[in-house]
Amino acid sequence: MKAVFAIVKRLFASNKISFIITALVVLCATSSGDVVLSNGNYTWLLAVLSPFFLVFYDFTKLMHLGANKKDYCFACLISYGFIAFCISLLNTVIHLLVDPVYSAQTVINMMDVCKWTENGIVVAGLQQMFFLLFVMVFLHVLLSMQQHWYGWLTDAVLAVVICIFTPIAPLRDVLAQFFQIIMFNSNAIVHIGICLLFSAVLSLIELWVIKRKTL
Repeated sequence: MKAVFAIVKRLFASNKISFIITALVVLCATSSGDVVLSNGNYTWLLAVLSPFFLVFYDFTKLMHLGANKKDYCFACLISYGFIAFCISLLNTVIHLLVDPVYSAQTVINMMDVCKWTENGIVVAGLQQMFFLLFVMVFLHVLLSMQQHWYGWLTDAVLAVVICIFTPIAPLRDVLAQFFQIIMFNSNAIVHIGICLLFSAVLSLIELWVIKRKTL
């Protein structure tokens, strides 16, 4: 585990740009109109940016330094878990303390849109954390596969799903039900369970992918 935590420290050190960009967006983002998006939701940007640095920047450097691929994979999971916790905590605090200050505007926070707050703010924070963990693991696996034919195939399948399922009503309903389960889900136990299950399956796929990945 010592090697894993050493990699975690390296991952966070090289991911500073993602933290800086996210912090600037959260602090500087402004919206006009009667209905605005909570600044706390801009923290989700960190969950989108981090996998790019961990996959495209850190992997090659760590492999050249002699890091074990399995240790790298576990270190990424730990990093994503911690990042998801920090994002969820910060957005929850902003939702509780900052959003109500905008009395002249209606502030929308995705925690409300996704129906997570129906279960109380603590459970909502947990649902947000595990959802963001799933998003980061999904992006990590997708980005890791890009150098291989199955990565291009996955991209093509995702593009086909979006292009075909969106305009056709019955298929659009199927796609909507998927997002209803994975994101817009007020049932905390089911939602967290699904996010953890998908994250575990994707992690196993990542182990398979990374064993075949070359520098």
